[in-house]
Amino acid sequence: MRTAFEAWAQRDGHIVRRREDKPDEYLIFETQRRWVIWQAALTHGKTTTKVARVSKVAAEKARALDMSSDEAAVRNKVLNEVLDAFSDIDGAAGMEGILKVIQGLKKKQKALADERGGD
Repeated sequence: MRTAFEAWAQRDGHIVRRREDKPDEYLIFETQRRWVIWQAALTHGKTTTKVARVSKVAAEKARALDMSSDEAAVRNKVLNEVLDAFSDIDGAAGMEGILKVIQGLKKKQKALADERGGD
């Protein structure tokens, strides 16, 4: 998943260098912010049952840069939806604002899953 993100981020002009003291975090705040958003988008784009059953095969697919055009279109749609949700937060909100948006997306996804299950 991180490989796919870094390839996307580099194509979009972001610096993907990681911190030496915390290798799981990016040196540039905006890249770190987009990494968190990317993870939220992937989670938001899956159904609740699929999220609960992520397998090793699914993780490898997420890392693959060779997506079909349909997968790329869905990923872009979900990413744009998540980026739109994040555009509403105040820049000074920092990580707390990001976490609040992620929680909102999770609630929205749960409501959609409950709605589909009730049909």
